[in-house]
Amino acid sequence: MNNKIEIIKTTSENPDFVTLIAALDKSLWERYPELKTNYWGNNVIELNPNVIIIYLENKPVACGCFKKYDKNTIEIKRMFVSPEARGLGLAQKILQELEFWAHDLGYAASVLETLYRQKEAISLYQKVGYVIVDNYEPYVGLENSICMRKQI
Repeated sequence: MNNKIEIIKTTSENPDFVTLIAALDKSLWERYPELKTNYWGNNVIELNPNVIIIYLENKPVACGCFKKYDKNTIEIKRMFVSPEARGLGLAQKILQELEFWAHDLGYAASVLETLYRQKEAISLYQKVGYVIVDNYEPYVGLENSICMRKQI
């Protein structure tokens, strides 16, 4: 397969990112209709200068971003790969790009939260070195959340 892949660094104001996030939210609400009210407050897109988008044949198909969690740690957010682009290793590529970017900015660790039914995501995160940890704020007490951490 000889797909043309382009990776860009951008911000959360990028219209392609906004479109991908809308698709992510739709897929999450379809998979977890019972959680919509519990998680809506954690699902706010604030202005974020640390966004990665992957284009496949000039079409935006995958994204992710990070935000500062504390002075040494970033939090990975809004990871998504469109269904038609899954299985190409794009999620792993996004994670790698985000971790390199954060490392270049002086961060030493990365945390993330995913939901318990996201078996593919949990497996991917573990494959690239993330370990499950106690839930951190704002996920403490939310039994549907799986929190993970990795040194970068």
